Amino acid sequence: MRCGEIIRILEELAPRDYACDWDNPGLLAGRRAKGVRKILVAVDADDEAVELAVQGGADMLLTHHPLIFHPLKQINDGDFIGRRLLTLIGADISYYAMHTNFDIAPGCMGDLAAERLGLSGCAPLEVTGTDLRTGTELVGIGKVGRLPRPMTGAEIAGLVKERFGLPFVTAYGLETAAEPVEYVAISPGSGGSMVAPALKSVARVLVTGDIGHHTGIDAAAQGLAVIDAGHYGVEHIFMDFMAGYLREKLGDEVTVDTAPLRFPERVL
Repeated sequence: MRCGEIIRILEELAPRDYACDWDNPGLLAGRRAKGVRKILVAVDADDEAVELAVQGGADMLLTHHPLIFHPLKQINDGDFIGRRLLTLIGADISYYAMHTNFDIAPGCMGDLAAERLGLSGCAPLEVTGTDLRTGTELVGIGKVGRLPRPMTGAEIAGLVKERFGLPFVTAYGLETAAEPVEYVAISPGSGGSMVAPALKSVARVLVTGDIGHHTGIDAAAQGLAVIDAGHYGVEHIFMDFMAGYLREKLGDEVTVDTAPLRFPERVL
C-alpha cells in the first residue's frame, strides 16, 4: 500500500481542517508514493522512535507531535531536528504527524481521554468549531464531563493514575476539592491555557499536563484543583488507539507496531 493511501485513511479519521492554525500536522518528510508494509506509531519523533523505525525496517513513522513546528532554513546534522530528518529520509521512511487535528476530531484524543475516566455527558472544554460531518455539533480541545460517582480531588488523582497507567501525578489545590465533586475537565497535552475555560465550566477539577508553579497556584486560588498527569502521561493513549485503527483498516497488508511506553519524567 502506498503512503498516500494510508494518509487518506488517517485523514478520514482526523481531517487536517480540524487542526489549530499554529499547528503543523501532515506528511513532514518522505514520499507519498512510498510503498508501506510496516508502520511504527509513537508519541514523538524522538531519537528512540527514529532509531526504532530504522532498525525495525519501518516504511512509515506516525507520531502525535510534529517534529517540525516552525520553518527550517537548514536541514543538516548540526541540530537534533535536522539529524532526525536526515536519518528518516536516508532510510526512505515517510514521516506523518497528526496533532491538534487528532486532539479535536470526534472519537479521538479528547473523547478517548474522557472515556478512560468514565465521564458522561461530555462537551468540549474549549470550542474550536463544528463537526465537519454534521456541521452542527461542537468540537474542540479537551472535554468536560460527569464522573461515574462524586469523588474528591485526591480520589480523582488516584483514578487518573490507574486509568492512564502513570507512575505519579502532581496536583495543585486539592483542598478545593476536599468534598466530592461531580464534574471534571480533561485536556490532554499542555494545558496551562485550559485553566480559564475550565474555570468557566461546571468542572472543579482539571486534568492536564505541563502545569507550572504560578499557573497551578493561581488556578487553586480561584477554586480549581489541577491534576498534572504529564504531557506524555495522558497522550500516550494515541499509540494503542492508532495502532488498532490502522490494523482494522489495513488488515494483513501492513504491519503496525508501537513504540514502547516510556514516561520521560522521573521522580528521584
